[in-house]
Amino acid sequence: MSDSGIVHVIGAGLAGLAAAVRLTEAGRRVALYEQAPQAGGRCRSFHDPALGRSIDNGNHMVLSGNRTLLDYARKTGGADALKELRPAAFPFLDLRDGRTWTLRPGGLWLFDPGRRVPGSRPLDYLAALRCLTAGRHHSVADRLPTSGPLFEPLWRPLAVSALNGPVERISARLFGAVLRETLLRGEAACRPVLAPRGLSDAFVDPALACLRTAGAALHLGARVDGLTVEHDRITSFSAGGSAVSLSPADSMILATPAWVAERLLPGLTVPPPGPAIVNLHIQLDGPAGLPGGLPFVGLVGGMAEWLFLRDDLLSVTISDADALANLPAEEIAGRLWAEIAPHLRPAPRLGATIPPFRVVKERRATPDQSSDSVARRPETRTRWSNLMLAGDWTETGLPATLEAAVRSGNRAAQATLSNGNNPIRRSRVFPAFTSFRHRPIWTDGGAVLARPGPEGQSKKRG
Repeated sequence: MSDSGIVHVIGAGLAGLAAAVRLTEAGRRVALYEQAPQAGGRCRSFHDPALGRSIDNGNHMVLSGNRTLLDYARKTGGADALKELRPAAFPFLDLRDGRTWTLRPGGLWLFDPGRRVPGSRPLDYLAALRCLTAGRHHSVADRLPTSGPLFEPLWRPLAVSALNGPVERISARLFGAVLRETLLRGEAACRPVLAPRGLSDAFVDPALACLRTAGAALHLGARVDGLTVEHDRITSFSAGGSAVSLSPADSMILATPAWVAERLLPGLTVPPPGPAIVNLHIQLDGPAGLPGGLPFVGLVGGMAEWLFLRDDLLSVTISDADALANLPAEEIAGRLWAEIAPHLRPAPRLGATIPPFRVVKERRATPDQSSDSVARRPETRTRWSNLMLAGDWTETGLPATLEAAVRSGNRAAQATLSNGNNPIRRSRVFPAFTSFRHRPIWTDGGAVLARPGPEGQSKKRG
């Protein structure tokens, strides 16, 4: 190992894990701290006692165009837990009338009516190019024709699920980045990539195994309570109630959620939290099929955007879901089950009660991704010579996705490796203060896990 000091990575979500993996690859000593008892952040699996099986805390649509994320999976050994669907195909279901179609990008697909949205013409798709030239303050609704044949059946559900917000607010530039890295790069960049055994098997557990093999110090359940700053450096912090001092050769990467980073570093400019995302997991009585014949389907005209099927586990995802998240778990499950049950194959009998379920509410699932909030994203480097930032809320040019998280971790690691602990110019996101002691309030991302309890009450854990 190198004698160039320890890099203390605070936060073991995908951004922190990616940074730690990259650093150990380069021969650096790493200490990783996570306040939760498990790593993964908003990308993890957990055992649900009500369903008697492992489920993901949220569904993530990974595409073959997510090159940085998939490279991370290959390097850590997690790629074996992923399944790429070839050729690219995206089935859709209109919940209002039961109409189905399958989008099949690639080659000359725009000239084949059977591979595009019914009623659309090839020229209709060219309007999406306006998102690539969007100005800083343009929303998706500003750049795409809302009355056209593609807005409701395609652009709205894609944009809302990718950026977790209403199309009237979310950044057209960020949506353009999604199109640039996937749909506009052809079929090879649009293939769905699934994690049949769960997110942790693919993106978390293999990374932890790599870090242990490399000799990294892993501190799970270690709350970081404060930082001490002297002049232009972080000199110490508290983790799990113990003081940790940084030598002149040590560095730090802050890979916590944005609101935690803001509490640890008063004066740091970050985007505010975005809307909630709600996921419903239902354990079916037996095998089932979805419209389109694939293990997922996009939903139009209802509350949800995506429906996933893994063995006998049905998962529904609803983005921009603040209003829904305020409802009791039983009401959420009942509403969604009534929408989707008639479209399962075989369909449950009329009047059948909902099978066992779990509702997962991520109240701060992503940072807000309106144009004004995106302008508040900080860069990787800070005014402190030994401190870098990582997270899907930092400036990556992408929406707050798994791809953005890993990309930010890689950037923070590379900046640390090339930094040499030399002072850098003051960042625009910090005021001119020189030292502080701060005790932040840590949260678990605002997740509320709810299932039916006695007398119709919800049992919650946060």
